[in-house]
Order: sequence, then C-alpha cells, then structure tokens
Amino acid sequence: MSVQAQPIVHQLPTPAVTPIESGRLMAAKKAYTTRFAAEAIEQDPHGFELMQEVAPQPGDVVLARVNGIGQHTRLESPASRRQTMFVGDEILVAYGNRYAPDQFHSVVPSNLDDCHLVAGGGLASLVLEQHAGIKPATTISPVGLLAREGRPVNLRDVAPHQIHPTHEQPGRPPVIAVLGTSMNSGKSTTLGCLVKGLTTAGLTVSAGKATGTGAGNDPRLFVDGGATHVLDFTDFGYPTTFKLDYETIRSLLTSMIDALTLTTTDAVVIEIADGVYQGETARLLRDPVFQEAVDHVLFSAADSLGAAGGLQVLNKAGVNVAAVSGLLTASPLAAQEAAAVLTAPVIDTFDLCKPATALGLLPARHTAAPVAAVGEWNPTTATAVVPPVPSPAVQERA
Repeated sequence: MSVQAQPIVHQLPTPAVTPIESGRLMAAKKAYTTRFAAEAIEQDPHGFELMQEVAPQPGDVVLARVNGIGQHTRLESPASRRQTMFVGDEILVAYGNRYAPDQFHSVVPSNLDDCHLVAGGGLASLVLEQHAGIKPATTISPVGLLAREGRPVNLRDVAPHQIHPTHEQPGRPPVIAVLGTSMNSGKSTTLGCLVKGLTTAGLTVSAGKATGTGAGNDPRLFVDGGATHVLDFTDFGYPTTFKLDYETIRSLLTSMIDALTLTTTDAVVIEIADGVYQGETARLLRDPVFQEAVDHVLFSAADSLGAAGGLQVLNKAGVNVAAVSGLLTASPLAAQEAAAVLTAPVIDTFDLCKPATALGLLPARHTAAPVAAVGEWNPTTATAVVPPVPSPAVQERA
C-alpha cells in the first residue's frame, strides 16, 4: 500500500498572523524536537510570523511562555544541553501526543490555550493523566504557532528525511530490534552496549529509534557506543509517534532502516519504545512487514516475570527472540530466575559490549569469526562460525 505524508490541515477561522521580531525569536530557548526549525532560524531569522486562533496539529512549532515550573525543570537544547528554565522564559517547542506510563498521558489540545510541557525534549501537550509518583507538569502559555508566509511551520516541513511506502529490502544488512516490557526496562542501554560490542568487533553499525517521544539522550548514547550513523523519528519530522496512523508507523520503521543502510553498513540496530502492550508496538510485532524487516529481537525486561510474559507475547506473534537482557540483569537473582524458565538466553547488559557476545546475536547468515582479538569484520567472508551466545546464566559485568 502506498503511503503518502498526509497534508497538515489546520482548522482556521481566519487566523491572526503577526510578524515576530527576529531578536525575540533568536532569544527563545529552542528544544531538541525543534532543532531543524532552529537551524532554519539561525540561517535566516527574518520573515517568521506568529499565528493565533488556530487549532494546533502534531508537529506544529509553537512559541510559548513558561508559566510554572513542574516536573520538567530543564529544556533539552538542539545540541542536547539541559537548559534551565525560568518562569517567564519563552521557549520554542512542538505539539505532540505523549504515551509514558511512568510520566504523562497527554494529547494535542484543540486550541492555543494554556497547556503543559510534558517532555524535556520539547513537547507541548495537554495532560490527561499522570503517574502518581511525579510532580505536576510544567505549565506553558502558547504565544502563537511559528509561521512563514501565512502557514504554520511543522516539523515535517524542515525534516531532513521523509517516509516512503513500505517495500522489500533485498540485500540489506542484518537488522536487530531492541524491544522491552515497558519504559525504563533498559532498552536504550541494551542497544548502546550491543552497538559497542559490534563496533569493537570491527563492524560499521547504524542505529535508530523508530518510536517514542523525542529526546536526544538515546541517539547520543548510540553515538557514544560507536554507531557511525544515527537517526530517530524526529529526523523524519515527528516529535512523537503516539497516535500516528499505523501505516505511518510501519513506513517509518522501514524508511528508517533504509536511511540507516549505507554502503558501508554491516548491521542496523533499532529501538522500539515503550512495551509490547503499547498499541502501535503490539500491532507492529504481528505485521509481516516487521517480521520481514527485522532478523532478530533483543528483549529488555525489568524483572523475571516481565521477561517470561514478554517472551510469551513475542513468541505468539512469531517474533524471533535472540536473547533477553536489560534491567533485570542488574540483579543476579532476577537473572537466575529468568534463565531458569526462559527458552532464550539471558545476557548481562554490559556483556553485550564484548565482541564475541554481540556477534553471536547476528543472524547465522551474517556471522563471521573475528579475524583478530579486536574482531576485524569482513562481510564478504561471512562463513565462519562465531563463538556461541553465552549460556543462560548471569555473566560477570564487563
């Protein structure tokens, strides 16, 4: 099925549009989600406008004033610096929906009334529910949608990548997806360690985050692990993926794999955010397109029961789970409990930094024995046997 980027339709009446002084726009604190809009402003801050009396859409860029500091006290900059916010600051963020069981459930409001900053990466939204253990959200007052030539600026207008229809991907490198039981189950750390192990073995690795809420900490972690090419969904113009139509979610995954596949890429590793019960993720797992695009899954769990339950869900969906890792491996007892009942091996998160362990998670058709202790990789000789994945026991931390 062909997937086209849906036009961004704004409910008008006749919106009020006023010019914004370039100095004021330059002085506003910019968010990670709006980094490509910030680049456009840096290149030419003139000619921008503010639009009022319009219903915002996901991805619209908004200039807002901080009214009250709550859960989020800092705004992540385009360069991932944590900027301290003060009441009265003007910030440039993007509208989006958020699904975060540990924080906020929120939606894009229907107007430019006061709302909330629900993510440090820069997400304006209206909170419906929140976790009992966190503070109320930071409150903001939208001043107006950022516009140019009478049209709101949406992240998709300035994104460097666009999604395209899903299609077969012959000749692509091996793809490993990292999924988990929930938020904060250790997915990003697991992926970062896997990247480190593969790159130490001599592979050229690309890494991405296909779903979730826009923030720079995970992509920066992937870079620190040694990934040479890193993308997330914000590179495609989406501040979050919650409530996107399913065809867009599926095409975003395959488009990201395509964009991460360079001529030098030996392996692609992709994080899928939240847990296997989250709506978009649950549907994606059962999709033949996902199962064709992804060779192996590395599953991250917070505890042994979650690991067992998650594997049941994944096995029922026909997903090939290569190993279990994540937060549960911080506890030797929890890891032993999981290893006693799981069919997949349990691997300590930091053991994934070891070349032999990381190479053992590649599909058999892509494995090759390291040439030297460091593990020089030559994809043209992918016929030798890799040392097996460690037995399902707790491994000593690297």
